[in-house]
Amino acid sequence: MPVPSSRVLKIFPVLYVVLAGSVFAREFSVVTYNVENLFDADGVAVYEDYQPEHYTPEHLAVKVGNIAEVLARIPGGPDVIALNEIELDQTPESTVRDYDAWLDSVKDKKVADLIGSAGLPESSAGLPAEAWLLKALSDAGLKGYHVAATDEKPGTYKDGRGIAVHNAILSRFPITSVRTHPTPNARAILEVVLDVDGHPLTVFSNHWKSGAGDVESEAVRLENAKTLKARMDEILAADPNADILVTGDLNSHYNQKRRYRAMKSTGINDVLDAQGNELALRGKDTELYNLWFELPSNNRGSDIYKNEWGTLLHMILSRGLYDQNGVQYVDNSFQVMKIPGLNADVYGRPIRWSRSKNPGGFSDHFPISARFRTVDDGDKSRWMALNKPSVSEAESDAPIPVETSPVNLFDTALKTAELPPETALRDGSYNGRVFFVEGPASIDERGIAHVVVLGQDYEIFTHDKDLRPAIREQIRKDSRVSFYGELGTYRGRWQFVLHGKEWFPSKSAGAE
Repeated sequence: MPVPSSRVLKIFPVLYVVLAGSVFAREFSVVTYNVENLFDADGVAVYEDYQPEHYTPEHLAVKVGNIAEVLARIPGGPDVIALNEIELDQTPESTVRDYDAWLDSVKDKKVADLIGSAGLPESSAGLPAEAWLLKALSDAGLKGYHVAATDEKPGTYKDGRGIAVHNAILSRFPITSVRTHPTPNARAILEVVLDVDGHPLTVFSNHWKSGAGDVESEAVRLENAKTLKARMDEILAADPNADILVTGDLNSHYNQKRRYRAMKSTGINDVLDAQGNELALRGKDTELYNLWFELPSNNRGSDIYKNEWGTLLHMILSRGLYDQNGVQYVDNSFQVMKIPGLNADVYGRPIRWSRSKNPGGFSDHFPISARFRTVDDGDKSRWMALNKPSVSEAESDAPIPVETSPVNLFDTALKTAELPPETALRDGSYNGRVFFVEGPASIDERGIAHVVVLGQDYEIFTHDKDLRPAIREQIRKDSRVSFYGELGTYRGRWQFVLHGKEWFPSKSAGAE
């Protein structure tokens, strides 16, 4: 795979720095990820979409494998993973009591082997979603995680909706405390305390009420925020410089109140006061900083709604993560894990999870990541140095539109006719690239179009059902085809993907 640009995921090694007194300071990574409904496959689910007739063990195997593939892009894997939309196990009597022992018992098999061609064996049928994800991570070489989740039970909220999903945290650091904070008619907030080499780090995993732009549902998000704020106030009353990290899908944008002027009060901006001035943390009146402000305003986005970028996932830091004591944020390390050729399409949009007959995709959210380290000065009165600290400046209220014009993509397209014969298109480095493809073509017995490039066969695919007949007609006419296509794979098959009618110009237009 090509190395992503500086606007998306940056790859950083884990560092160990020697400090005074021969004490080692650890640098580690944290990821927040809404995985878009990771459900087990025991056939018992609140959502109809995840009943057996729509969701199979094969779907589960693909889903956890894809999540692990994204997380593995951080070398060695994240040390802490805060997860949203993990199914609340509806068959808790069959849960895993000892994940380490279970993983050891299945270490010689992959997820696909455990599921088998005949479906889930009885011994695995009731395993919760967390177990399958841990196994997929282990298969990808990402090991050593402890698991914490809210203690919610199957049932319904007060408004009658079924409790379908909950929050979870995977941590390579010991988990010394786990607490669940319920909010009426909302998913409970998970609080864990991690022992980071002797330093306590409190992490909250949130998934607030959906409907970011809806004034009525903001009332529930206000209650979510009040639940969280009340607990943080207790912690900060005992230690104003406590190390606290707020993560999760708040279903609120970093500029929620400016973006939706009809909202007189918002959970994220008014209750939490998650603001954008890093230097303000050094005073006594500001407690929290939202890491979205580290990115240029036009790069702030990890999800899409109505063709506009949103910032529903968050990492919000307490002032203690900026002092010279305990756990400390690594300046300017906040990133959106948008990985071209993997979880991002050619326009940079999230490749959503698909429960089709042939499952694929990832999530409707890109994960976000940040790095932290331990410092052993023990001085809460001194602050870490900042390179170009962000300040909360007046910004446009207008959401950032998703750019889907193919013009720039076509201008930089590689022409297959001009590639050297030895070009290794399938070595992974060209995945996600746009090509102008010319070559002999055919249609197989299933009606799927194919093209030969550098002596190798590729499927031609498009989601545009009206475009498919035009492609087949061109092939039947002269057994050749020319088009713009994004190179990728689907279920092990190599293909060029056309994202719209503009991607299939006339032969004369393609030659110009």
